[in-house]
Amino acid sequence: MREPILESFLRAQRLKRVLPYIKSYENCVLLDIGCGWEARLLREVEPYIQQGIGVDFKAPNILTDKIQTISATLEESLPFNNETFDLITLLAVLEHLDHPLSILKECARLLKPGGAILLTVPSKRAKPVLEFLAYRLGLVSADEIRDHKRYFNREDLFILLGGVDSLSIKRHQYFQLGLNNHLVAVKNNFT
Repeated sequence: MREPILESFLRAQRLKRVLPYIKSYENCVLLDIGCGWEARLLREVEPYIQQGIGVDFKAPNILTDKIQTISATLEESLPFNNETFDLITLLAVLEHLDHPLSILKECARLLKPGGAILLTVPSKRAKPVLEFLAYRLGLVSADEIRDHKRYFNREDLFILLGGVDSLSIKRHQYFQLGLNNHLVAVKNNFT
């Protein structure tokens, strides 16, 4: 499978946003939801984690001392015990989900107290830009853009995360000229 030219650049920008958080956890146990067909995030952060699990319907079959992938659809539940993970990443994933609130509630269940969700998601401003890059120029995956269910602005994300009682938003910022959101939500120490 050949990757469109801008995909690696966009992935590098997302990694740049989350790597400092991953490095801040000693012996980090990471869940990468929507790890993709090559589980590239997990491979990139392997030196900085104790364990990493990737979940995606198109996940490759990987099982090493530190990394494991599981092929599964992202519906309303995930096959893990409560309070298993220090960090959960959803990088360019939320826009593809039919039930984003259900997955965020599931993430809260899976996070250890004090653990964090790191997510990136395109803003509403990105929609025409991504469609132009995909459909006219072929620089990003047209299939991926066609699969977008919605786009989010800051307010949309705050409303969505407000539906998960045990999570508190710690940081939100736009990047890539306002075309992308980066949000960090932390699980409260009480449940």
